[in-house]
Amino acid sequence: MKILLIMDPGISVPPKLYGGHERLVSLFAKEYHEAGHEVTLLAGPESECEGTTVTFGVNDLERSNWQKSKETLFVWKYLLQNGNKFDLIHNFGRLIYLLPILNFKAKKIMTYGRPVSRKGIKIVTSLPNKNLIFTACSDYCVSTGNVAGKWETVYNAIDFSLYELNSHVEPNAPLMFLGRLDKIKGVHTAIKVAKETNNKLVIAGNISHTPDNYAYFKNEIEPQIDGEQVKYVGPLNDVDKNYYLRQSKALLFPIEWDEPFGMVMTEAMACGTPVIAFKRGSVPEVIENGITGFIVTNKDEMIHALASIEFINRKKCRELAESRFDTPIIAKKYLSI
Repeated sequence: MKILLIMDPGISVPPKLYGGHERLVSLFAKEYHEAGHEVTLLAGPESECEGTTVTFGVNDLERSNWQKSKETLFVWKYLLQNGNKFDLIHNFGRLIYLLPILNFKAKKIMTYGRPVSRKGIKIVTSLPNKNLIFTACSDYCVSTGNVAGKWETVYNAIDFSLYELNSHVEPNAPLMFLGRLDKIKGVHTAIKVAKETNNKLVIAGNISHTPDNYAYFKNEIEPQIDGEQVKYVGPLNDVDKNYYLRQSKALLFPIEWDEPFGMVMTEAMACGTPVIAFKRGSVPEVIENGITGFIVTNKDEMIHALASIEFINRKKCRELAESRFDTPIIAKKYLSI
């Protein structure tokens, strides 16, 4: 089968550091290629895959709307010239990319990893189309856009081979917070939990440069980083994530928004590290309560759950997560669609 994968420019595929969907696209390109399919990747500069790569646009998340318009025109031209050559066109980028080929015979999967614009779905499905399926990374995420068209839930994947199981950690092992250091991610709550339980906390992730979140980090988080009880280690690549996650006794995920999926939860589970998370968005779908972690609703419940973290079997935690979220499992789901 000939497969075209599309990703927005902005971050290369695969990403060097942060880039959840870019990492997904890279994993699926590899998995499809190894399964014997002919893969073409359409993505931003410096992107590469095991098949053929066509690059376009610029890698700048702050690029202008004019630049994005030029990128859309590039994709339209490419698809109009080549769309009928593919059996499957799997789009992780903007929905508007598919506009010229909605009625082409190729099967088309439009995948979402964030809340969906219902207006866009209504417009596209009102136009002549065939073989178009929408997917999103959780039932919660599907619910944000399922107003028209055919929808399926397909969870996000990670490469479990990149993560090593640590079946036992000492009682004084640190807690961990991993994610973008925006207020809605809740790192301030993770710090409170660590301090109130006399645990060490390792914080990892990108510092946001939006004015409100940068001020949040400088005023509320940075003053509490002492390098001893609360340590900040910056953004992490896959090797570093494996190192820090596997030595942690739990990942804290005290989100203050409806997370569409939260790949960091599965990355922790791949190391056997259970997750204690607030019951928002996809959390009840990702965590098996009492097996891969605990689902709680506030800081006090998070502290209470932490007292039971030693009863989680870390080997079973990884095994269950691998059976649900490893790349071959998810790639087969897409191909079955």
